[in-house]
Amino acid sequence: MRGLIAFTLLVAVFGRETFEGHQVLRIVGRDEAQLSVVRALGGAEELQLDFWTDVTQVGSPVDVRVPPRSLQVVKDHLESHGIQFSVMIRDLQALVEEEQEEMDAAAATRFTEARNTDEFDYTTYHTLSEIYRFQDQLVAENPKLVSKLTIGQSYERRDLNVLKFSTGGTGRPAIWIDTGIHSREWVTQASGVWFAKKIVTDYGRDPALTAILDNMDIYLETVTNPDGYAYTHSANRMWRKTRKPNPGSRCAGVDPNRNWDAGFGGPGASGNPCSETYRGPGAHSESEVRSIVDFVKRHGNFKAFVSIHSYSQMLLYPYGYTRTPAKDQAELHSLAKKAVSALSSLYGTSYRYGSIINTIYQASGGTIDWTYNQGIKYSYTFELRDTGRHGFLLPANQIVPTAQETWLALMAIMDHTHKNPY
Repeated sequence: MRGLIAFTLLVAVFGRETFEGHQVLRIVGRDEAQLSVVRALGGAEELQLDFWTDVTQVGSPVDVRVPPRSLQVVKDHLESHGIQFSVMIRDLQALVEEEQEEMDAAAATRFTEARNTDEFDYTTYHTLSEIYRFQDQLVAENPKLVSKLTIGQSYERRDLNVLKFSTGGTGRPAIWIDTGIHSREWVTQASGVWFAKKIVTDYGRDPALTAILDNMDIYLETVTNPDGYAYTHSANRMWRKTRKPNPGSRCAGVDPNRNWDAGFGGPGASGNPCSETYRGPGAHSESEVRSIVDFVKRHGNFKAFVSIHSYSQMLLYPYGYTRTPAKDQAELHSLAKKAVSALSSLYGTSYRYGSIINTIYQASGGTIDWTYNQGIKYSYTFELRDTGRHGFLLPANQIVPTAQETWLALMAIMDHTHKNPY
């Protein structure tokens, strides 16, 4: 009771949910019966479990955040069924506080806001307003190469900004990159900012990127879920979904990567508004998703679409909602292998690759399944660092290395797209 009172006071005073006593368990099911037990735990709403990775296949680890009130119950239940588990993160709140302290320290050393994008600190995590300010500065510094488009607004009326990198012309073939569709995956938004600077820095210097931009446009949405991202800074660091209320439920938000019209409502998405994978009341119900859908359809000439997530270190291609192979699977697989090889060449980071359903799990209503079905052949999803040691709380000193290695994979995909416009 004392712990509950302390928690309530902390939320009331500071407006932020704390994770004191929360642990992240890594569970490994040895057979289908054990996996069924783990899935059943996920359906026990009273336990308030947060599955960081999904229950997929025998032998694949499942990472679950467990609040203190449920810890002993969950551990006893797993042990009673002979299910192997270990503690991946013993004190989640300690990591949250360490991350915030590093951000505060970095801000304190800057004294003033960055006057330009050269002064911007790419080695720390930033708030939404700081990222939006960076976007405006990048456009002001590079008006002949970069423009900012607002393709819609979020539920809470925040602008959905997309940076367009173009050397001119209309109706040109294009490449789409988005980061931050799941708000707690901070390394993705940070990497997206780094990518934006990398593009303007390398144009005219890197022959491959220069050739791409001389013939194609690149669109980059660095904060695809701004309401959720702002909420991770102000209230709940572990928030994943959008922020729109769900009528008739105490739980808000929709998983924007289960909201697309590609096998919508099928296995791998939840109909429970309190679930982290809640699909929403209908396909494209979320303005954050609908804005991209409408933009892609209006544009009509996207050749590649890359959606960037974390964590797990994987490069995935369609499909997630069906076991029917994509008609271009051989080429997609070959290109994924090439991209992963390029990524690993920098720091030796190991990535798995393959179709979503065969590599991780069945998931309906996903982004790149929809884009592939729209005729965008080179549709890929990244899951960035790490493999679970820090999960969504990847230390800031890994931002730039993560972005650097991912850029090599992106270049492999973009260069192939440029040379194979089909």
